[in-house]
Amino acid sequence: MSEKNRDGKRTARQRLAAEREKQKSAEKRRRSLIVGASAICVLALAAVIGVIAANAGKNKASSDAGPVVAPSGAQGKDSLAIPVGKDGAKSTLTIWEDFRCPACQAFETAYRPTLHELVDAGKLRIEYHLVRLIDGNLGGTGSLRAANAAACAQDAGKFRDYHDTLYSNQPKETDDAFASNAKLITLAGKVGGLDTPAFRKCVDAGTHDSWVNRSQKAFQGGGFSGTPTVLLGGKNIYQDQTMSPAKLKQMVESADQG
Repeated sequence: MSEKNRDGKRTARQRLAAEREKQKSAEKRRRSLIVGASAICVLALAAVIGVIAANAGKNKASSDAGPVVAPSGAQGKDSLAIPVGKDGAKSTLTIWEDFRCPACQAFETAYRPTLHELVDAGKLRIEYHLVRLIDGNLGGTGSLRAANAAACAQDAGKFRDYHDTLYSNQPKETDDAFASNAKLITLAGKVGGLDTPAFRKCVDAGTHDSWVNRSQKAFQGGGFSGTPTVLLGGKNIYQDQTMSPAKLKQMVESADQG
């Protein structure tokens, strides 16, 4: 073999070795890029999860954190009842209700004249417990927002009128219109003397949100299954198919005379 051929073969081998080394270097860089990109994706995912968790914490804190501020005049265990009527009435009606609840509206519409008559005559005292059951079942915040606004109305001494106004203007169960503070404040305009700076501030600040949440927990802890839950002297009467406004009136008047 000539010297020229030997040199040519060495040159070819050298070129092949160099090409292989070049390919190894390229593969090494490619793997490094993949690993680096994967690490960046993992870090980005962790950051997203962190943001979601932080926001979830903030949302929970916004409704559950802070002191429980009961509305003025609230009574009963943990001050969870808003009383309407004279303390000396011989009959007490306890009502657990949700302002988004259509069954609650049906009860209020059917029984309101009788309840007003008995309360105004000093024969009946009503203790209202406000819950946010529909928010949990259908989503949204209308139950909570309306309950807070009603508690703000209690602070202003306008609970009964505002309570009745909310039910008279109740949206469909699937329409979370009461989630709007502006809507709740507009409805306050239907109650004389309620739409004040103090009321607006109370509504916008969610002053009684934690109180409503505590009432919801008490409702769940009481073993109640739905709203409205209506108790007369501690006995659930709304489940009685024979119950009517006339029958309730008779029961209350009998107790008043006894």
